[in-house]
Amino acid sequence: MLKPLGDSAILIQLGDTIDPALNARVHALDTILQTIPAITETVPAYCTVLVHYNPLATTYNQIKNLIEEKISLLDDSTHRPSRHLEIPVLYGGASGPDLEPFATTLALSPSELIRLHSEREYTVYMMGFTPGFPYLGILNEKLTLPRMSTPRTRVPAGSVAIAGSQTGIYPVDSPGGWHILGHTPLKLFDPTSDNPFLFSPGDTVKFIPTN
Repeated sequence: MLKPLGDSAILIQLGDTIDPALNARVHALDTILQTIPAITETVPAYCTVLVHYNPLATTYNQIKNLIEEKISLLDDSTHRPSRHLEIPVLYGGASGPDLEPFATTLALSPSELIRLHSEREYTVYMMGFTPGFPYLGILNEKLTLPRMSTPRTRVPAGSVAIAGSQTGIYPVDSPGGWHILGHTPLKLFDPTSDNPFLFSPGDTVKFIPTN
């Protein structure tokens, strides 16, 4: 479904679920659309792509027809190649101040919570919030809790956290309302690098508990 947003943007909705196959189509389409000169920016998400275009270079109907043509070309051969990354995490203590209270709320032991969080392989569904922040899913349903009612004003870079059915890692110091379980020493965002982000959409991630 394509929906106009103002006079220079279109929202493309390929589905309405959080699903790895659907998300792979989103990012494959995003890659294809970036080759169209009249498109000035694309913003891929879980199941949508927001397209900004130059209204002086094309009309809504022209860009809509072109997008629909590109969607018809999507298949497995157009999907982005993905990588698998293992992320070392020091859980609990000062590195994960919410681990024990979070476990208590869920009637789990801290070790069981760590096992449930680290045993699963996660997909990088989208990037956002801050530069390089990966939205990872989907959590074991036993770990689902809403965001904190009162966000912290500063969450250290490298904090591994969860909220709702997602988990993520803070790339830079920032405010945040997710529950912090641990910390990784890896650098997720380096603006001086040719490849500033550690993750790309479609990558898979597994957390490795460390001491």
